[in-house]
Amino acid sequence: MRGEFAQPTLRLTESQYATIVGNCYDGLPNEACGLLLGPLGGKGEPTGLVSEARPCRNADASAITYTVDSRDMLAAMRAAEARGDEIVGVWHSHTHTEGYPSPTDVRQAVDPAWVYVIVSMRDQVPMLRAYRIRAGKIDEIPVELDRG
Repeated sequence: MRGEFAQPTLRLTESQYATIVGNCYDGLPNEACGLLLGPLGGKGEPTGLVSEARPCRNADASAITYTVDSRDMLAAMRAAEARGDEIVGVWHSHTHTEGYPSPTDVRQAVDPAWVYVIVSMRDQVPMLRAYRIRAGKIDEIPVELDRG
């Protein structure tokens, strides 16, 4: 536990990981983005489990910024509600920099409960990392890939 908040471990299936990284490749040369749907645990915090990795359009169509398309956001909210889940996080790619939140990412962190995933496409092998961003403070959280 860091500070007053427990930090979850983000748990992705191989299929969800492939969806996220594939979406990042598909988005090139622009940043790609998508939403993570899953259950909330006690105190309205994500458990770290992901029921769906949902690719979205980058409304900015930019290599340096992203905004989840509003129609995709609404569709994700409806899909989550239909299965009793919530939006628990967002991912986006960094096309030419490391997978660490930029000052813009920190400013745009809309929900302190969310998990923020960044996939760096800078090197030959994409690097996926996850964070919690609360009141401008960045904490990296572990990511586990479920190979089962």
